[in-house]
Amino acid sequence: MNVMITGASGGLGRVLATECAMRGYNLFLTDINRAGLLSLKQGLERQYKVCIAAKACDLTKSESVDELVSFIDLHGIRFDMLINVAGIDFEGGFLGQEREKITKIVALNNEAALRITHDILLRRRPGRQFVLIFVSSLASMYPMPLKATYAASKRFLLDFALALRQELKNQNATVLTLCPGGLVTTKEAMRGISAQGFWGNATTNSLEIVARKTINHALKGKSIYIPGLLNRTLSLLGKILPRSLIAALIYLRWSKAQVKWLR
Repeated sequence: MNVMITGASGGLGRVLATECAMRGYNLFLTDINRAGLLSLKQGLERQYKVCIAAKACDLTKSESVDELVSFIDLHGIRFDMLINVAGIDFEGGFLGQEREKITKIVALNNEAALRITHDILLRRRPGRQFVLIFVSSLASMYPMPLKATYAASKRFLLDFALALRQELKNQNATVLTLCPGGLVTTKEAMRGISAQGFWGNATTNSLEIVARKTINHALKGKSIYIPGLLNRTLSLLGKILPRSLIAALIYLRWSKAQVKWLR
């Protein structure tokens, strides 16, 4: 199986790459972090007997993606799976953030995902089932004050993935959306989890377990995977309670947590 992973040098991307390599899948890894990408490639090649290609790319820039796609075509690479991991968030309320940071969230989380998904879907390996995975978030289930842009960008991915799944249903392709709670991917993420206290820890998921079960669910043709019983329960509450009430409750929780976080 030939698998492409975006955002591969980040916490979740690295663990997903490792999980795929353990399964014997060939990998094409991309990330804006060239040094991190090379380190990951070399590490996986030492441990696993799989073919691994890597090329740095800024997915928010069309010309950079065009260069990546040209590299793929030059080497005649075709794919069985695409895992869209690349994403970003900046903490703080809407007016407390710089304008360019706000738009960067949408540029990477949404525009970049659409750009690379469109190109790779046109480069599927003929005659084989294609698996497409989007990394959304539990945040996609709610309107989230103080994380408004991020949550909305993840909601876009969830809705887009569900709609695209129907479009591809008769084309031997399946689409899974991963909606995790907290993930220990960076020091900043760890601070955020700690600042939320009990709820931060209770909704946090193990990277290794999430990676393994994400691939398993995708191969079984599932549409959504929300890791953790508590997270699945919270997602159900998000469908039952009025969205205005949810927004108010989330604001109360996040306004306290972010004070600790941003210190």
